[in-house]
Order: sequence, then structure tokens, then C-alpha cells
Amino acid sequence: MTETRTEPRPDKVAAVDELTAAFRNSTAALLTEYRGLTMASLTTLRTTLGAETTYTVVKNTLTKRAAADAGLDLDDSLFTGPTAIAFVGGDPVEAAKGIRDFGRTHPLLVIKGGVLDGQFLSGDEVRGLADLESREVLLSSLAGAMLASLSQLASLFQAPLSQVARLTAALADQKATAEAAAPAVPAEADATASAEPAEDTPAPSTHDDPKP
Repeated sequence: MTETRTEPRPDKVAAVDELTAAFRNSTAALLTEYRGLTMASLTTLRTTLGAETTYTVVKNTLTKRAAADAGLDLDDSLFTGPTAIAFVGGDPVEAAKGIRDFGRTHPLLVIKGGVLDGQFLSGDEVRGLADLESREVLLSSLAGAMLASLSQLASLFQAPLSQVARLTAALADQKATAEAAAPAVPAEADATASAEPAEDTPAPSTHDDPKP
């Protein structure tokens, strides 16, 4: 008995090809879950992101296939729940800021993660990307925080933006952990310490000096 192989539908093939081209031609792709958002909200988000970013509702199975065709190894967690992708043609930092800021007033928008410089970014790393200032300011901050040698700094200034975003997220995590672990000084101890004199003052003598 000859096995019959079903050919993929032309519309699905075209959709995969279109998504593959979008992955290849974008400076970044930021994946979100939009469950519960209205069409009006999605239209507002598209307007907010500007003309250089295309925000598209996609099917997970086709998107996963397109990412593989584009040579991207993306985490499976990106392909759960309803997905919409911001394909960025301009500055990835500005697009990440736009999505983050929109999410603050529309909590149903969830940042899943993304891809930048061909590398997978987690949701936290995309949010870290949104926190960046200009590249020059960021690198200066990282340089001071890392206390790097000249050779390390030279590598940092040439690093892809995705690596910079990871460093920023890691430094933010370290700072938050350090602040959480720092012991608090009790208020009573503070008050006691401030009430104590800096040094003992000898009491005045009540006896007359002896006569010679």
C-alpha cells in the first residue's frame, strides 16, 4: 500500500516564508502574549511602536518553523499561548521601551522574550534592553560597574547589543540581591549610638588643690 503524503497548504508555506524573511531582515524580534487585549489596544500599540516596527499576530507552529528556517534557535517557552511579534526595523532599544511602557498601562500584554543579534533573549533581558539609555551611557555605566581592565573594556565596546542587555540584567539582579541581603540597622541601635557622647569627660573635682 502506497503511503499518501499530504503537501503543505500554499497559504501556510507563504506565511512561513514571510515570517522567515521578517526574522532575517529585522534588527530584532520581540515576542509577546496579547491574550485579552482588544483590537483597539493592538492598534494603539502598533501606532506607538512607529513605522519602523511591525507588530504582527502569528501562529506558533508556523513561527517556530520560520525561526528555524532563519537559522534561529529559540526557546520553546516563546511559543506558548497566543503570540504577537514586534519585528523591529530600527532601534531595538526604542521598540523594547515602547512595548514595556505600553505593558505598564495594559498589564495583559506580556513580554515573552525575543531575538537580537541572532541570540535568544528572555523576557527579563528584553525588559533590561528597554531600560538602556544611549549605548555610550550604558557602556560607561557597565565599565564603571565591572571595573574592567583595558582589554575587557575594548571587548565590551565592541559587544553586540544582546550581550550588553544580558550584562545589564545580570548587574541589576546582583544589585537587587545585594540590597536584599544587606542587614538592616535597628532604629533603637541608631538612637542609642547617637545619644552616646564621643568620649568620656572627667567629672570636675570637688576637693581644693593641696596647699604647698
